[in-house]
Amino acid sequence: MGIMATDYDTARKTDDDLREDSIQELQARRGDEGSGGIDIDETDLAESLELPGADLSDEELSLRVIPPQSDEFTCSRCFLVHHRSQMAVEGDGEQVCRECAA
Repeated sequence: MGIMATDYDTARKTDDDLREDSIQELQARRGDEGSGGIDIDETDLAESLELPGADLSDEELSLRVIPPQSDEFTCSRCFLVHHRSQMAVEGDGEQVCRECAA
């Protein structure tokens, strides 16, 4: 008793159109669609993928680290650097952002 979704953007077929679509025509169309596909060499694809546990010890990561500016603070709970306008609590030497204080 499943209900099929209706795609209202597709063109509607009339009864005459439905009668014209014979099984042979539909099978011929299906065969034509499959022949236009792209052939992919699976070995090349496998070599280009990186697995989650891949050894990246020979890779070098370089990025520029900027120290916190005078108008920024580091939250003592989430350890993210925020603008001073995001500070919620500054008691007992703890600086907490609004997200962590909520």
